[in-house]
Amino acid sequence: GGYLQIADKFPKFCEAVAGICQEFRDIYDVAAKYEPYNVLKIAVLSYWGKEKSWMTNMVSQDAPFPRTAALLGYLECISGLPVDISFISFAEAKAGKLKEFDVVINSGNAGTSFSGDTCWADESLVTAVREYIAAGGGFIGIGEPSALSYGGRFFQLADALGVDKDMSFSMMFNRYNNCIVNGHFITEDVTADIDYAGGSDYVFALDGAKILDCVPAQAGNCHVKLAANEYFGGRTVYLAGLKYNAENTRLFYRAMLWCAGKERLLYKAFSSNVNVECNYYPQGGKYALVNNTAAPQTTTFYDIDGNAKEVSLKANEIKWIDG
Repeated sequence: GGYLQIADKFPKFCEAVAGICQEFRDIYDVAAKYEPYNVLKIAVLSYWGKEKSWMTNMVSQDAPFPRTAALLGYLECISGLPVDISFISFAEAKAGKLKEFDVVINSGNAGTSFSGDTCWADESLVTAVREYIAAGGGFIGIGEPSALSYGGRFFQLADALGVDKDMSFSMMFNRYNNCIVNGHFITEDVTADIDYAGGSDYVFALDGAKILDCVPAQAGNCHVKLAANEYFGGRTVYLAGLKYNAENTRLFYRAMLWCAGKERLLYKAFSSNVNVECNYYPQGGKYALVNNTAAPQTTTFYDIDGNAKEVSLKANEIKWIDG
């Protein structure tokens, strides 16, 4: 429209718009020139690979669908974390591409191209992923990863993940998976119940896996919601699902670092407050601390060398720090 005189009657509105415009200029002045600091190289593994980048499991994330909500939260989490993200196909995995990444993620419901379905009957795919993990790679499975009822297993990577799903073929067994491991690196920042957006049920732990969270069920069994496992030289994490929020973003960041064996890198270009992001641009010598809430926040900021200091931010503020 052309009714600028209307806006002129509301000086606070004009000031807010001017502030937002300047904020955008400040962001663009740095982000357009310099590459951000990334701690890890990660890959999302599905049948489609790059062809369905950011569109896994559902076309639109704006209207959450109960059947896929638990499988999409992690995408929102990684989009703002210091990780370099690729989307790769099963064909690329078999061709040796997995070794390029620190962590590989497979998320989906059974019977879908995102989880993999009958692709997991291909020994060359299963072997490629197992070899990658065994050689020191990290793997995160969400929902029903590698799911296919075949060869006596439902999760074809059950041995690596340390969990499998009961499909009613072993109902004679009581699976007392309720011994939760406390004090694990992945869950150190957890202060309340983790929201898995529902997620997969009837998942049980195998010998050696560490249950980090579970939901009690009937007959003394439980549904494993979060588990960590070591497989030869590599590490894996299983999540029943994950809703996007600040707490889960931190949880997932810790899970990726643990899988990659790079826990020591946590306190580099880092904010202790889960509500405050830290973005670092090494070439420009700039840190951006972002308050993602409508309330003032205080955080302990760690620079790339691990030096710490307290920083306070106003509601929704972006604070730039030279370094």
